[in-house]
Order: sequence, then C-alpha cells, then structure tokens
Amino acid sequence: MVKTTHFRVDNGDMLLVELETGRRILVDINIRAAADDPDDDTPDVAGQLRDRLSRDSKGRFYIDAFLLTHPDADHIRGLKKHFHLGDPADWSKSADKILIREMWSSPIVFRRASKDHVIAEDGNAWATEARRRVKLFREGNAAGDGNRILILGEDIDGKTDDLGGILVKTDQTFSAVCGLVDGSFEARLLAPLIAQDEDEEEIITKNNSSVIIRLDLKLGGVTQARYLIGGDADVGVWDRIWDHNKAQSARLEYDVLISPHHCSWRSLSYDSWSDLGEDAEVSAPARKALGQARSGALIIASSKTVTDNNSDPPCVRAKREYESILSPKKGEFRCIADGAGDAPFEIEVLAAGPKVKRAAFAASLAAGTGIGSQPFAHGRSDV
Repeated sequence: MVKTTHFRVDNGDMLLVELETGRRILVDINIRAAADDPDDDTPDVAGQLRDRLSRDSKGRFYIDAFLLTHPDADHIRGLKKHFHLGDPADWSKSADKILIREMWSSPIVFRRASKDHVIAEDGNAWATEARRRVKLFREGNAAGDGNRILILGEDIDGKTDDLGGILVKTDQTFSAVCGLVDGSFEARLLAPLIAQDEDEEEIITKNNSSVIIRLDLKLGGVTQARYLIGGDADVGVWDRIWDHNKAQSARLEYDVLISPHHCSWRSLSYDSWSDLGEDAEVSAPARKALGQARSGALIIASSKTVTDNNSDPPCVRAKREYESILSPKKGEFRCIADGAGDAPFEIEVLAAGPKVKRAAFAASLAAGTGIGSQPFAHGRSDV
C-alpha cells in the first residue's frame, strides 16, 4: 500500500510516506513533550509513528529516510528523545530509540549558530549527527544503514563541493533510498537556492534554506500522486522558484501541496497581513509557483485550525488564496487540526490517484462535518 500519514502537530510538520516497496520516508517531526502526560490532550504522535514502523533484524525500529526541511523547532522537536543519534553500533535496547538509516538534509547543517541563525537544541543535534555522517563519507568509510546521508542542495563558499556521491543539486532528480534504487518514487529537488549576490543573502536564512521537493509516488512504475513540500520558505523564495521553473512549470504541478509555513501569508505576499489586512497584495510569481494544482488537487494546512482573525500562521487570507487556486480544479483545502479525536490524517494512493482515508476521522464523519466528510478529487469517494 502507498500511503501518507499527516500527524496532528499544530503549527508544525510531520509527514510519513510509505512507498510501494515498503520503505518509509519521514518528513520533519514536531513531537511535543506534553504528549507524554496522560492527562494532556496533545496527540501522542511519537506512539502513532512507532505503530507504523517495523523493527530490523537487530530489533530496532527504523526509518529508511528522514528528510528535515530546515531546523526550526516545530520541524525537529523531539529528535534527541525519540531517535538514535551516533554510531548505530551504540543503539541501546533499553532506550529503544528509532534508527535513521539515511538522513536527507539541507546544507544548512554546515552553518554555525549565530545571532541571525539561532538553532534549537534538537536542530543542533541534527547538525552534529549530519556532520558525523559527512565526515565518514569524506574519510572514505563505507556507509551502512545508520551512517548514511544525502545533502540536498549546494551551500555557499564551496562547502559542499567535495561531497560528490552524497550531494543532490537543485533541479536534479533522485530515486534511491539507502544507496538502493527504488522505482516506486522520484524526487525532484527545487530548493534550497544559492544566493547570487549580497542582495540575496536573505535566502540563506533558516526558513529560506528550506528544502523544497516534489515527491512523485508510483504504483507499478507509474506516477499516481505528486506531493509538493516546501518547509517554511517565504515569498521571495517562491518568486525565484517560479522565475526559475516557469518555462517548465510541470515541475511544480501537484496533486497534494503541503502549504508552506503552516498556511502562512508570508509565503504568498511581501505585505503584512496583521498590518494591512485585506489591502495586503499577493505576489504574482509566488502564487504561480504555488498555483500549479492538478485536477482535483488537495492543499493541506499542517497547522492549528484556521480562524478568521489576524493570526499568521495559519492565515485565513492564505486559506482563501489556496481555495481560489483550487476552485477551477475542483480541489479541496483541508486543515489537519480539524476533525474529532487525535488520529492522523491519512491519504491512500491508488491507481485512480490519492484518496483521503475516512477511517481516520470517523467521529467527525458521523456528524457529517470536518475532515473526511466530503468526497475528494475527481469525484472519487473517500475510502
């Protein structure tokens, strides 16, 4: 079964992709400490994740690949507590942490923390582990599972020039996990972008160094669902993405878009929503980049419930803009926070395309409201 699981993490991202081959790719995490308190209603996303994983021959839960779009806390929270870091030979049965067979990381790991580049504790832990794995590669050591890494995008000042076989450059595609070709997916790297001059230095800040990737999921070698994932990239990056790809706009087409920065207005406009309200203007190139929806597309807000106020993110104006993009395509906008209970939002990819899985939101369906209560895409019924 090909499936994506979107965990309920408020303003954060946590996505599990299960490929036709059985391999699993995790994109970002936001595992909040409150989930460990049985009296707290924060969803236990760590437990939900472990329920979907397998153990290897050594008894270790594992993820085949873990893509970190960027090291903001709401994309990497819980790493040290729940994932094994360091030599895989040091994995402890008593700690029983999840092994990351292969890291997929932005080159931001090569930058040191500074006043303008603040990294949370889990983000620093990711960077330390990424550097350990890169060092093994540079020393010529054979990388087995638990020591593997891909660097997605080039860094400034030639920091990635010697990475050869573990470097994926912007515009390149790849279809391998843990050194093995996997014909059940293809990933195209669209960003991070490299600053061309001093005026573009802002694109190497943390949010704007986000990995932007189009992940094509296949059945029987045929692409059935295209996911566009963009981390927290702001409007300036999406402007550049469009300028770079407008002659080949099919690269940006999607069946499912994870709305960047948790449905933030800042990915669509240079204007402040809280300051200007309805007078804030959309950037045409950014809207084009984010507007390449295919027929029946789904746009997901991995965020708190979108409310009609000055909040950003999520921003009600951004939601309306996405609904405008979807309207002529007969698509749907959905917020992960909506619906009863704390079960994740799931999409199954079938030969007819992606379908929202009804069972995940049974309580809200019974009332005829919330996520999963309506048909999805091309007139298909929910599973």
